Amino acid sequence: MTGGPAMTGAAPATGPVHGTWEPAPAARWEDAFLTGNGRHGALVYGDPADDRVIVTHHTLVRPHHRPGDTDPPRLADRLPALQDALLAGDPTAAEAFTDGRPLRWIQPFHPGFLTRLRAEPPGPRPGVRRGIDFTTGVATATAGARTSRVFASRADDVLVQYVAEPGPRVAVELDHRLDGVPPGLAVGRGAATAHGETLLTLHARYPGSPLGYTGLTLVVADTGRTTLTDRGIRVDGAGGLLLLTRVHRHDGPYDPAGGAAALRALAGDDGPAAAYARLLARHTALHGAAYHRVALDLDADPGERALPGSELLARPAGPALLERLFAAGRHHLLSSSGLYPPRLCGLWTGDWDTAWSGGFTTDANLALQTASAVAADLPEVLDAHRGLLRGQLADWRDNARAVFGARGVVAPAHTDGESGHAYHFDREYPLHLWTAAADWLLLPLLEADEADGRHDPWLTGLLLELADFYEDFLTRTGPDGRLAVVPSYSPENRPRGGSWGAVNATMDLAAARHALTAAADRAPEERAARLRALADRLPPYRVNADGALAEWAWPGLGDRYDHRHLSHLYPVWPLDAVTPYDTPGLARAAARALALRGRENDSAHGHLHQGLIAARLGDAGRTGDALRRVLDGDYFHASLMSAHYPKRNVYNADAAHALPALLVESLVRSTPGRLVLLPAPPPGLCSRGRLTGVRTRFGARIDLTWAPGTYRAVLRPSRDASIELCAPEGRRRLALRAGGEHVLVSPRADGAAAGPNSPGP
Repeated sequence: MTGGPAMTGAAPATGPVHGTWEPAPAARWEDAFLTGNGRHGALVYGDPADDRVIVTHHTLVRPHHRPGDTDPPRLADRLPALQDALLAGDPTAAEAFTDGRPLRWIQPFHPGFLTRLRAEPPGPRPGVRRGIDFTTGVATATAGARTSRVFASRADDVLVQYVAEPGPRVAVELDHRLDGVPPGLAVGRGAATAHGETLLTLHARYPGSPLGYTGLTLVVADTGRTTLTDRGIRVDGAGGLLLLTRVHRHDGPYDPAGGAAALRALAGDDGPAAAYARLLARHTALHGAAYHRVALDLDADPGERALPGSELLARPAGPALLERLFAAGRHHLLSSSGLYPPRLCGLWTGDWDTAWSGGFTTDANLALQTASAVAADLPEVLDAHRGLLRGQLADWRDNARAVFGARGVVAPAHTDGESGHAYHFDREYPLHLWTAAADWLLLPLLEADEADGRHDPWLTGLLLELADFYEDFLTRTGPDGRLAVVPSYSPENRPRGGSWGAVNATMDLAAARHALTAAADRAPEERAARLRALADRLPPYRVNADGALAEWAWPGLGDRYDHRHLSHLYPVWPLDAVTPYDTPGLARAAARALALRGRENDSAHGHLHQGLIAARLGDAGRTGDALRRVLDGDYFHASLMSAHYPKRNVYNADAAHALPALLVESLVRSTPGRLVLLPAPPPGLCSRGRLTGVRTRFGARIDLTWAPGTYRAVLRPSRDASIELCAPEGRRRLALRAGGEHVLVSPRADGAAAGPNSPGP
């Protein structure tokens, strides 16, 4: 693997290590190394005595609803009365605006089964080294002559495991016995051997449901003898074993014949080792190309770079840990994005009782996880994100009609990937009232269009549908004659002097204004003018008595500062509506709001959300503080996947996937008309380094090298652009020409301007 010296104990790496390693097998599934192709995932323990790989798939969600449970509440006929009551000053009117149902959770994501290879008899356990190569996604475990390698092929959508020198006798089976498996899960197994190949099957049917899933594993041995056992097969005398695994979720019975034939075609007839090499080459051409587009080098100490991940995590102040977490987050984000973008737990879990059902939470978490997709050049993540949205648009239209009696679309706050209906809500979390989700979900696709210099017709159509909703919904006004967003909700907080459902949450105002103007930019002229006029009628943001940007722009509604969400700072991040450059007064109010915000339950996503907002505001100190809280709080497992709470409590991908976005935003920031260099590098953590391959929203790629007091940036634009450059020494206009190379160098320490092609640090 790249960074291989750290795996072998040879000389320390001279550059960032694009992988991680441990000197022992994983004792917990949370510490298992992760690989995936955006559909199939694997958690690899790396134990030669009991070689376990947990198999997951994005479609594995447990059905637990009755017919009608997931319909959106039909409340549109009651909406005018609710609006009247809220506008008249009834602070609790929205608490009764439900259909009386209890809180219904989305279908929970769950693991499938284990592939398991056990030595018989177990025998002595030689020293073990396990590692994961981020450039290929291959998890490797070595013990003596035995080596196991596992990856999830992005090219062929199959889990691949090759074991060299597995031992004199090995038992192979598929095992469903994972943490929290429901006792009513109906499981059947099968095994059929012919011509040196064995097909293992595991059929599972959910309790009380015709739905189920089937795991298929083709086992190919190069030599030796294979015999059937009660739970699988026994292989004697094999020099190498190849396992190819797929999962199929289905409604009713499943015939594995077609799946088996497909696996046999992938195995070919050239032997396990050759098949593995062939499948790896096809996969690496896709995974490696994506991973390598952007890289971060913080000039870390070579000795620290050579350490195993668990030892680096015990030294949270060092740049070597940041380098590795950046690389790991990039690998994990890519590996969990394909059919869907990452769930709350990415693509991985070893427990059927997944926290918050392991779904997609759209009121912060999904946006944080995918925040680096455009700048850090992972269109694979954007394609997965687009795929999730495409599959749910009919449900979004149902939400708009059922709850608001409107045309257009309203996205839910939670989804399991199957249903996009807004049915997860109750009195304390009235998420069915929240109207900003669709704007937030469309924003990364808009930014990708800006970077590409195009207008995707599908996205344009969806933006115009979102504008339809706001045209129908924004019909009520407040005492000042301005439009009122009513009802309104600020996830997942409530105001002082009011209840959860209120009027004019700042996030809802910002999302409505942005959605209308974004749609106007793509609408025919007559409609564009109408949409802009509607946006202009929305009220301005409010600054409260503390000098802070208020969470609700409505008289009588006060702020509750100790909360993990920062919904009211949506105009700062992810939007560009409030910036130090264009709206300095509001930026100061936003900075005050950030300073007053508490940490509530120390959720990792709250810390990183604060860091991203601080970076947008150019506050390096707060950016660094947010990052240090995560590094110092023991949020990362040995797998370098993260937890939701400190001390590795609750497996969750928010920190792992959002940390690269925070580092990029602190070093390079772009809009369609602006480039900001070094806006907020965390002090003491990113004092020098090199960030390469970053995409800008004005169509250029940038490589940035920096050190204390100096920088060098190389821009390679794909189209002409006139932008404002904001650098540590000041602001100026910059004209870019497509196809050229533009070199920006900081002024010399003596105050003289450097030449356009002067060497950097």
